[in-house]
Amino acid sequence: MRRVATGMLVLMAGIFVVSEIYLETHAAWGYVHAFSEAALVGGLADWFAVTALFRHPLGIKIPHTAIIPENKDRIADTMAQFLRENFLTPAVVARRMSGMNVAKAAGTYLSEPTEGGSSRIRAGAGELVVEVLESLEPERLGDQVRGGLAAGIERLDFAPLLGQLLDAMIADGRHSRVIDSMIRWSGLVLEDNEAMVRDVIHERANALLRFTGLDERLANSVLDGLYKLLAEVLVDPEHPLRDKIEEGLQDLARGLREDPELRERVEKMKREIINNPAVAEWWQGVWERIRRKLISVIQGESDSEELSKLTDALAEMGEALRDDPRLQAQVNRFARRTAVGVATRYGGNIVQLVSETVRRWDAQTVTDRIEGAVGRDLQFIRINGTMVGGLVGVTIHVLTGLFK
Repeated sequence: MRRVATGMLVLMAGIFVVSEIYLETHAAWGYVHAFSEAALVGGLADWFAVTALFRHPLGIKIPHTAIIPENKDRIADTMAQFLRENFLTPAVVARRMSGMNVAKAAGTYLSEPTEGGSSRIRAGAGELVVEVLESLEPERLGDQVRGGLAAGIERLDFAPLLGQLLDAMIADGRHSRVIDSMIRWSGLVLEDNEAMVRDVIHERANALLRFTGLDERLANSVLDGLYKLLAEVLVDPEHPLRDKIEEGLQDLARGLREDPELRERVEKMKREIINNPAVAEWWQGVWERIRRKLISVIQGESDSEELSKLTDALAEMGEALRDDPRLQAQVNRFARRTAVGVATRYGGNIVQLVSETVRRWDAQTVTDRIEGAVGRDLQFIRINGTMVGGLVGVTIHVLTGLFK
């Protein structure tokens, strides 16, 4: 396009010379001469304007030329500020995200197989996951995952949640199974420690009871009574002891929700569990097994049945995302809030990255990239300037002839 525009300029210069020679031979040459003269001026003016953007015309350092190389840093800052104000503001991101159905797109991607019928887990996403899991240091990655989970758990107030859970269980009648399990567990504990109970009774009995052998009968009676009591509580839904246990669970639920001292004890236990080295060691083993299992499943090293189950689970999740408008609304709301949060927290860092990257480019690189992007259109400006200048020249020539 540069050659075309320059060729037109040379052509106008040639026509100008020829028309100047034959100007007196015929009146028509006057119009040709006026057109070529104005076209030559217009083309030269636009050549100067376009060239001045990227370099000094003819190498002459005329003021206000080579505008882009000379103002590279200011352009970088302006681009970054424009990006910040027009693209990375929370309002713009939220408005843009509101028109996108991220959940449906993700659901369609997961539910539809790739070409050849292979699952999406075998496609690029699966390979990316494997590369990440294998490239990162396992212990460090496990610590980071554990740290993230611990931070999330630390922010949760567990006591009220447990209280609400107990209230919901009691309201639905599901606490009866818990009570049954507690009774069965008590029976098993008593059976496993029966010898210890007998020893305690023998030690507490006086010499007369031991001499007469009544201490053994007393131990048998105590154990039989406890077994009978547990059996009665287990089979009788209306047993008074059940009511006492239920009342205790209700008091516990209320305390978890309303008692500051009990809530603080629960939080203290939670912190002790999180910070326990044994828990960290246990989690590291769990994470390593999860990591290895994921890699083997994605790479197809494990049983095909397991891979099929994972594929089916992903497909079902994708179908739910694709077909359930309510689920889509929830996921899209979460995605929108996440994107707005990223723009709010890291928008400044993103535009700073843009600004610093452009600043690090040398002037010639900036010039070449911008000229490569818009240079073709700028050469059209030169062509249009040549043609428009010629038409204006003819118009002026006609008007001059009319008013002579």
